[in-house]
Amino acid sequence: MKTAVIGASGYSGGELLRILAAHPDFEVTAISAHSNAGEDVTSIHPFLQAYSGRKFIEVTSIDWKEIDFVFLALPHGESAKIAQVIPEDIKIVDLGADFRLHDANDWNKYYGGIHAGTWTYGLPELFREHIVGQKRVANPGCYATAIALSIAPVISFIQGDIVVVAASGTTGAGRNAKINLLGSEVMGSLTSYKFGGVHQHTPEIEESLYAISGQDMRISFTPILAPMPRGILSTATAKLANWISTKEMHGMVSEFFRNEEFVTVLPLGQMPQTSAVYGTNRVHIQVACDEHTQRVIISAAIDNLGKGAAGQAIQNANLMCGFPESTGLSA
Repeated sequence: MKTAVIGASGYSGGELLRILAAHPDFEVTAISAHSNAGEDVTSIHPFLQAYSGRKFIEVTSIDWKEIDFVFLALPHGESAKIAQVIPEDIKIVDLGADFRLHDANDWNKYYGGIHAGTWTYGLPELFREHIVGQKRVANPGCYATAIALSIAPVISFIQGDIVVVAASGTTGAGRNAKINLLGSEVMGSLTSYKFGGVHQHTPEIEESLYAISGQDMRISFTPILAPMPRGILSTATAKLANWISTKEMHGMVSEFFRNEEFVTVLPLGQMPQTSAVYGTNRVHIQVACDEHTQRVIISAAIDNLGKGAAGQAIQNANLMCGFPESTGLSA
C-alpha cells in the first residue's frame, strides 16, 4: 500500500514512521509536514535513520493517484480540511479528534467550531466488526483508549457515575513549544490540568460506553501531567450494583479480554506500569473490588504514542485493509 503520513513532524507522526518502516504491507511514499517542508526527516526525528535522505513535503505536493492509504496526524481541527481534498477511494485513519464525536453540540462545547462529521470509531477491542473494510476511521484519543478499555468489561456491574484520574507523559500535549512543558518546569512535579470535567476526551468516552452498553454513563475525569515523555496510567472507580469479590471480578475481566492480543490482564498482585508498555501497542490492566466502599477499581497502562495513537492507528489500518491485525506491531 502506497502510504502518506501527513503531520509527520509531530510525536505521533514520528511514531507512525517508526512502526511503518518495518511494516511489510505499507510503504511510506509521502512524508508531509507543512511547517517543516523541505527539511530532512532525520533533522526532526534523528532516530528514524531508515528515512535518511528523505525530506518533508507540502500536502499540495502529494499526487493522490499514487497513494492508497493516508494517516492524518494533525492538530485538532486540521484533519477535516485535508480530508476534503483526498479522493474517496483512498483509505484514511485520522489520529486527530475531528471525526470522533457523534454529537455536534459536544464538539462545539469541548473543541469549538464546526463539527466535520463522524467516522467509524477505531477502538478495535470494542468495535472491531465495524472497522473491518472501512475507508474512513477515527482513531480514539489516548486517554479515551485507556479509560474505555478499563470500564468496558465492568460496565454491567456498576451503577452511578464513574470517577477517573489519569496521568500522561508530556508528548500527549503535542510538540509545540509551551512554557509549562519545558523540562525544567515539568521534571520533579505533578500537576492536574483541564480541571473540573472539561477535558475533551470526556464526551468521547461517554459515547463509546453508550455504544457498547446502551446506558448513559457520566464520567468525572481529572487528567494529570506526569514528569515523563510518554505513557498513560489511568485509574477508574465506580460503585458496584452488587458486591463481587476481587477474584471473581478479575476472572470476568480476564475472560472479557481473553482473545485480545494487545490487552493483558495482569495476575493479581501485579500492577500496571508505563515502563512495561513503552514503545508498544499493549494495554496492561489490573482490577480490584474495595469492600469498604463497595467500589470497583480498574487501573490501565498504555503508551500514549503507541496504543494511544500510532500503534492503534496501524492496528486499525490492518483491519481496514484485510491484513492480520497485529502486522507490524509485534515489538
